[in-house]
Amino acid sequence: FQAGKIFTLSEQKIIHCGVSSLSIANTHYHLLKLSNLEAANELLRKFKILLEVHPLNEKLIDLALNTSDFTDFEDALQYFTALEFGYEGILTRNQKDFKKSILPILTPDQFLEIYKKTEP
Repeated sequence: FQAGKIFTLSEQKIIHCGVSSLSIANTHYHLLKLSNLEAANELLRKFKILLEVHPLNEKLIDLALNTSDFTDFEDALQYFTALEFGYEGILTRNQKDFKKSILPILTPDQFLEIYKKTEP
């Protein structure tokens, strides 16, 4: 439910959302478990309109491989992607794995609470 509100804000160009290309691949993998290829592809086509998809590159992979701040490689990739592309924070339900982040790490609920207090 909260994700829907966040994506609505993105669709309305009130906020800017982005993900690494790895997130798209992981989402596709999970969608295929729940539906067929055509449905998974169509859903992702609609989903990616709401956000910017950032490519993984050698620099980001090297940063993730060479950090001791993360025990989860995927989290490290997401984190360094956010830094590389200038995001102000990361939204996740998995805050515990981002303890050494210099970016704010918020749950969707926390983000929406802050947004409610600051919206015009």
